[in-house]
Amino acid sequence: MPPAGKSSTEGGKQPPAAARIVAMAREQYRFVTSTDGRPYAVALDGPNVALPLRGKSGVRQRLARRFADAYPGEVASQSALADAMTVLEGVAEDIDPVPVNLRVGRAPDGSIVVDLGSTDGRAVVVSGFGWEVVERAPVLFRRSGAMAPMPEPVLDGDGLAKLHALLNMDASAFHQLVAWLVAAWIPDIPHPALVCKGEQGTGKSKAAQMFINLIDPSPAAKRSQPRDEKAWSRQAFSSWALCLDNISAIPPWLSDTLCKAVTGDGVVDRALYTDDDVVVLTFKRVLAMTTIDAGALAGDLAERVLLLDLQLIDSTRRRSEEELDATFAAVRPAVLGALFDVLACALAVLPGVRLDSMPRMADFARVLAAVDQAQGWNTLDDYLATSANVATDALEGDLFAMAIAHLVDQAGTWQGTAGQLLEALPTPFVRPKNWPVDATRAGGRVKRLAPLLRSIGITVDDTQRSRDRTRHKLLTLARAAPEPESASAPEQGPLWPEVTPPGHGHTPPDQH
Repeated sequence: MPPAGKSSTEGGKQPPAAARIVAMAREQYRFVTSTDGRPYAVALDGPNVALPLRGKSGVRQRLARRFADAYPGEVASQSALADAMTVLEGVAEDIDPVPVNLRVGRAPDGSIVVDLGSTDGRAVVVSGFGWEVVERAPVLFRRSGAMAPMPEPVLDGDGLAKLHALLNMDASAFHQLVAWLVAAWIPDIPHPALVCKGEQGTGKSKAAQMFINLIDPSPAAKRSQPRDEKAWSRQAFSSWALCLDNISAIPPWLSDTLCKAVTGDGVVDRALYTDDDVVVLTFKRVLAMTTIDAGALAGDLAERVLLLDLQLIDSTRRRSEEELDATFAAVRPAVLGALFDVLACALAVLPGVRLDSMPRMADFARVLAAVDQAQGWNTLDDYLATSANVATDALEGDLFAMAIAHLVDQAGTWQGTAGQLLEALPTPFVRPKNWPVDATRAGGRVKRLAPLLRSIGITVDDTQRSRDRTRHKLLTLARAAPEPESASAPEQGPLWPEVTPPGHGHTPPDQH
């Protein structure tokens, strides 16, 4: 590129503005495409942050300002900027897609990187040997308007106690919470949705807001229930951790969507500024919800939650929101330091953790076992016991499921088509919205309820067909034979080999 304001042709005529913008951009940025097909620019001399080409926080506006500075008296037109962005998108597409992380990522050496969200691009790198704050993240991150900076963690030896002092929960619930918080920074495993349950006056919403602001700070940590899948995909694209506040009822589409967000959701969307191309957006997110009634949880979702019961706050201990916010802001650096310590200790022993049986959220259960081994806690057993109670509560909140359970209790084993099942079940005087109205919907509901029914000992088999000409699919509902005591009650010995964690330079001894 010629010096600013100088001619690049013999006649002294400047190249087109779009060409000068492209040349300026290629001198200052490298261009990449994310695995979901979005183009980004990364400053060659700056933080390892992927900037979108367009939008308010994108490269387009920065280049427009720098163009005006480089060529006094000349302003790039909108058409010149649009032409330049089209060229730069093509430059980005010439390179193989690269991972672009949101808040957390996995470094090539296996360590976990947490973006502090600061303008200078600092990050926390956590491994089995400890954690440290680095000036430049070793993995590529993107930012969004829903993100806020995270304070730099510090160590004072009392971070966990300071967090517990802000919460109205017993030691068992608090230990499960700590394990869930540290697991939330492990990017490549499913994370159960944290459900804060309790009556009015237990501080559910404020507690959930604090939890999200520890993992993935946001100016809008609490969100209302999304209207549809489009609204959900916009929220999930902009935040690693989200809290849905005051959930009283969960429609089937949202239950399915949240289940897929726990394990990894895929949404096909229109590509940016095109009408005929699509991109696939994948979301594996950390979710928190607040509710009064755990019966609002549907079958599959009930198997993917960690339920924490919050205790009623005594009027003598209740604090104003302003005071609570100030206290939380003061202790947050120490809390983060303690949580990163727990995560480092868990990562040190995690490769050696082996479970005798694998529950539904198996990867998360292994993290709980690693935290237990490092901290001397009992979070895994408490989580499994609570999960069974959640399934029972969800079942009791579904009249159709309870009717099936009553039918099997009376008959022992029942077999028939979905239509015959619908006829055999007494219809409630006031039929709930989720009560199936025909055989097709009844069959689908039974399939969705199978995990919950299995949790109370009722098996569902839909693999057989009738022998008449119709060849209709048959449902077989039966009480499962009780398992031998030795199989249902695991041994009380360790679930993993004894592993001595390496030294942790950032882990104070009294945290263990």
